[in-house]
Amino acid sequence: MEFKVALVEDNAVNRNTFMQKLKLSGKMELVFTAFNGNECLEQLKGLSHTGLPQVIFMDLEMPELNGIETIRIAKALYPTIHFIVLTVFDDDAKLFEAIRAGASGYMLKHEPAAMLENAIVEVLQTGGAPMSPAIARKALQLLSRTPELAQAPAANNEILVNVTDREKEILQYMVNGWDAKRIAVETGLSVLTVRKHIANIYDKLHVNSRAQVISLAHKNKWV
Repeated sequence: MEFKVALVEDNAVNRNTFMQKLKLSGKMELVFTAFNGNECLEQLKGLSHTGLPQVIFMDLEMPELNGIETIRIAKALYPTIHFIVLTVFDDDAKLFEAIRAGASGYMLKHEPAAMLENAIVEVLQTGGAPMSPAIARKALQLLSRTPELAQAPAANNEILVNVTDREKEILQYMVNGWDAKRIAVETGLSVLTVRKHIANIYDKLHVNSRAQVISLAHKNKWV
């Protein structure tokens, strides 16, 4: 099985290195590369729904439109796409900014092809949030010092008043790691309808990613 991926990176050397890793993996199909966030959004516009990448690897520091803003915009337009940050820095502020924007993972650029492939599998099949070991250690250190940085948007049981029974049902499946297609089969709904429900859940809970949904659900003991 090949995974559809894209790369947004302004450095030609880094782009070439990434493409070499794709060849080594043999399980990643490169849909497109983009020089910056604006080019990424333009590339996405020209693709059919079935042609969209499943995962976009995103640099942070780029001209015109940086990675964090690109993730924020693209996640709203294409909620099914997962974004994994690729960076050379374990910058404290950018780590949490990227997660809040909707990033599903945060990896260092030097990671081998196998690590990138594992990250894809983690976000697509288990709803996980892959991080390079060095990034994960940094996140844990930050959490221990400043726990307020890691808090998801304020939420409590009152928020669920606005969530319909059908959305609560889909929320349960999401927490269990099910994707839209599997939820559609189980509920008898179309995949498009399930995705609309998921978008509504994101909007009502004020989150941008499955990881944040799961975090809120467990934190508030909704499931």
